[in-house]
Amino acid sequence: MSIRLQLAAMCFMMIQAVTFFAGLLALLLSPLAREAMSLMPFVVIGSAVVSAPLSWWLAPRLRARTWRREGTVELLR
Repeated sequence: MSIRLQLAAMCFMMIQAVTFFAGLLALLLSPLAREAMSLMPFVVIGSAVVSAPLSWWLAPRLRARTWRREGTVELLR
């Protein structure tokens, strides 16, 4: 298991918690609040779908040694 995958797995749940809260807040503050219980599975699945690429993108940036050595241009490829 690569270091990037391990870091992404650790970040995934934290990022998913934040995106779930943002989705839940958007749902409850919209006119769709009356249908919140039936729309909740879509919020959960949507937060998981959004969190996976975000955690994969963030994982190399958590390695300070790599960040110093390769710089921002190298990691953004």
